[in-house]
Amino acid sequence: MKSEMTGMSLGLRAAALASVAVLAAAPVSAGAVELARKPFGRTPDGAAVEAITLTARNGVSATVITYGATLQALVVPDRAGKPADVVLGFSDAEGYAKAASYFGATIGRYANRIGGGRFSLDGKSYQLARNDHDLAALHGGKKGWDKVVWQVTDASAGPVASVRMSYVSPDGEEGYPGKVTATATYALSEAGELTITYGATTDRPTIISMTNHALFNMAGEGAPGGALGNVLTIEGDRYTPVDAALIPTGELTPVAGTPFDFRRPRVVAERIREASDPQIVLGRGYDHNYVLNGGKTAKPRLIARLADPASGRTLEVLSDQPGVQFYAGNFLDGTLVGKSGRAYRQGDGIALEPQIFPDTPNKPAFGSARLAPGQTYTNTMVFRVSAGR
Repeated sequence: MKSEMTGMSLGLRAAALASVAVLAAAPVSAGAVELARKPFGRTPDGAAVEAITLTARNGVSATVITYGATLQALVVPDRAGKPADVVLGFSDAEGYAKAASYFGATIGRYANRIGGGRFSLDGKSYQLARNDHDLAALHGGKKGWDKVVWQVTDASAGPVASVRMSYVSPDGEEGYPGKVTATATYALSEAGELTITYGATTDRPTIISMTNHALFNMAGEGAPGGALGNVLTIEGDRYTPVDAALIPTGELTPVAGTPFDFRRPRVVAERIREASDPQIVLGRGYDHNYVLNGGKTAKPRLIARLADPASGRTLEVLSDQPGVQFYAGNFLDGTLVGKSGRAYRQGDGIALEPQIFPDTPNKPAFGSARLAPGQTYTNTMVFRVSAGR
């Protein structure tokens, strides 16, 4: 009798789980922006990954996966209404887990580079994992927040559909102090405006700088001509030059008269190979932090614009952060094959990463990346997409 009862209980449980799975896979439409959830495969160690797609009526959609709280796709129609995915990425969880690409990922604890992987906080020195040619800690370390599966804590459709994920980083992870609880919220409006809001709290003093590492090509992911034909504008009069390890020197250099001047719209390819500028040589092109005009702000403001003249697809980036890293895909070498089946080469994607300046913990003049108990770190960025006429 006991074994029959157990078998019946297991059968009912399996049926209930199957029903939940069907409901999770079906679109939820409580308003103008739909939300759909489905499996996205498993990591090599067997962890299940989920994909959540937010779709607006105007054809704009954003797909987020729980591996790395990653923006896996952003579909934008052109001026003729033809849709194209404009972010680089892979078609399944295994692709993300195997490639050290950071495509679309949530970066933490500290975005960009920390020189030597070392910093001091409250009189104590910390040594982080050095994962950038043994010269620096890059994007959180050998296993940063881009390489873990986040938990979905809320997902809803409506006039603004959203998904919220969380990750708890234990004290000492990758050498960073403090237990940190981080959140990543993706929200898509009826107008097709994607807002990403990052948050973090800690139980002891630490450093935090989160960002999103999406690589965009407004001509479409995998477009034969790459992304260097995109037209870029950045609202920054200065940038932070780097040394041979790509660590900021501490200078704030005017962009005027240099290949780094994007204060007016300019094709990215125009001056990307000007070897007469030593910063272009060091970065193999553009891989530099811009000092945004106005510094850190209370609300996101327009900081950059990226457009493809042929299709009319345009991306406006709004941010409340003091800096933005402009990276033109210089280290893509054709060894990674993306979701469209095309090899990603140098210049196939452009990242615009709102953030605190790189190496700020070692450069007091840059400000502070310190987060203490009782405080909440936030970083809000908006990707506003449209198609020209």
